Amino acid sequence: MQPRPDDPADVQRARQARLVAIVLVATMGLWMGAQWLGGQLGLETRYAFLFDLLAIAGFVWALVVTYQIWRGRRG
Repeated sequence: MQPRPDDPADVQRARQARLVAIVLVATMGLWMGAQWLGGQLGLETRYAFLFDLLAIAGFVWALVVTYQIWRGRRG
């Protein structure tokens, strides 16, 4: 049985997938911008590590939500 396009669960999964995509693109863009800006301003290395940790947090969040979407489709 194929799910209906107006199924509330499918709509919710589509919203989550869009949010994951936005977070991934924004995280990558902000991380790259922060790395470039830090190099231009000569910021200390600890700030680069802070930006790295924030980016990792965004990527881990996206991975967890993507896994939840995947599990929701299977179940």
